Amino acid sequence: MTFANVGTLGALPGQRDALVEILTRRSSELDQAGCLLYEVGVSEDSPDTVFVAELWTSAEAHQASLSLENVQAAIQEARPLLSGEMGGFRFDVVGSPLRA
Repeated sequence: MTFANVGTLGALPGQRDALVEILTRRSSELDQAGCLLYEVGVSEDSPDTVFVAELWTSAEAHQASLSLENVQAAIQEARPLLSGEMGGFRFDVVGSPLRA
């Protein structure tokens, strides 16, 4: 069953674009780990917030990806840019009108 992780990351004032740069770097390892979609977004209504939507082949694939070397490196690089404000939700996808 497909697993979704959708959330927000608060960036320190003026650091949103640097955080986006880290999160949008090309990563073939994520694809190999079972990531089906990883979309990063911003909104001028929330200038210090980064929005992330992820779809994974399973919750276990998502969890396992957190131990990948390049993911750990990105986390360490991003950490000083984060305000500590985070939100979101996780769920098992049960269907979509866009696919069978």
